[in-house]
Amino acid sequence: MTRVTCAIIRNEENEVLVVQRGEKSDHPFKWEFPGGKVNDGETEEECIIREIREELSIDIVICERMSEVAYDYGKKHILLIPFVCDTLDELPLLSEHIAFKWITSRELRSIDYSEADIIVADNYLQANIEPDTSYVAIPDTDQSAAIDKELMAMVNNTMGAKEIEWIAASAIENSAIFKKLLDYSFSGDKKLAFHASWVLTKVCDRYPEIIYPYISGIIEKLNKIDNESTQRSFMRIISLTDITRISTKQHGILADHCFTALKSGFSAIAIKAYSMEILYKLAVLYPELVNELSATIFMLQGEGSAGIIARGQMVLKKLAEISNEPPRQKN
Repeated sequence: MTRVTCAIIRNEENEVLVVQRGEKSDHPFKWEFPGGKVNDGETEEECIIREIREELSIDIVICERMSEVAYDYGKKHILLIPFVCDTLDELPLLSEHIAFKWITSRELRSIDYSEADIIVADNYLQANIEPDTSYVAIPDTDQSAAIDKELMAMVNNTMGAKEIEWIAASAIENSAIFKKLLDYSFSGDKKLAFHASWVLTKVCDRYPEIIYPYISGIIEKLNKIDNESTQRSFMRIISLTDITRISTKQHGILADHCFTALKSGFSAIAIKAYSMEILYKLAVLYPELVNELSATIFMLQGEGSAGIIARGQMVLKKLAEISNEPPRQKN
C-alpha cells in the first residue's frame, strides 16, 4: 500500500483549493486535493509541506490531520492521509496540474474528483457541517459554569463558516462570551485555542472596537503562545488595529516580537506576513525602524515564497514613502 498525503488548503475567505489533473495522468481531467507520495524517512507532515511547495510553489500551515482513507484503484492501493491547512498565497504556480480553483464548502460535492478524494471531501464536510443552531440558547452572563460547558463544546467542535459567524455574533452581543473566547485562546488544548482565536478574528472583523480593552494583555502574552495557529490569529487581529491606540510599551514588545518572527527560519508564512504589516505601521510612527525593516524584508526575498515576496515588495514601496510623510503623534 502506497502512503500518499493530500492538503485541504483554505484561504482567508475559508474557500478550499482544488486542482485538476492533466490528460496523461492516472486520472485524466479529474480534480483532487494536491499532495503526493511519502518518501522513505519522511514524515507525513514533511511530505505534504514539500509536495505543496513543489507542485504549487506556495507555503501552508498545517492545522489538523484528518482520518486516513484506504482506497484500491486496482492498479494501485493507496492510503491517503489528508491535512487541513491554511495559506496566504492565493495564486499557486502549477507544475503538475492544468488548472486550479478556490471553492466554497457548499461547492465541494459538485466537483468531479478522483475516487479517494471524494471520500476526503465528504469527510471534510462531515467535520465542518453547518448545524442548525437556532435551538441553542446561550445562558445568561451570571451562569458562568453553563457558559463554559456549552460554549467550550461548541467552539471545540466548530469548523463550519455559518456556525463560526453565529458564535462571533453572540460574542459581540454578550461580553461574557467574548471573554470566554479570549480565555480559551490561551488554553493548553491546541484545538480549542485555535478554534477560539479563529472565532475572535471574525468578531474583530465585524466589530474592531471590541479588542482594544484587551490588546495590551494579548501583546504581552505573544511570546508565550506556542500554538502556531493561535499566534497567527492574534497577529492578524493586531495587524488590523490602529497602532496609535496602543501604548508605547506595547510598541516595543511588538517590534521585538515581529522582528524575531521575520528573522526566524521556523515562523509560518502567515505570521511573517502579519509581522511585516505590523512593523510597517510601527515604522510610520518610528522612522528609525525603516532601515532595519527594509533590510529584513530584502533578506526574506530569497526564501522563495511567492506570498512573502509579493507582500514584502508592497511593504518596501510603502516604506520608501515614509520619509516624505510628517511624523504621526505617538501615545
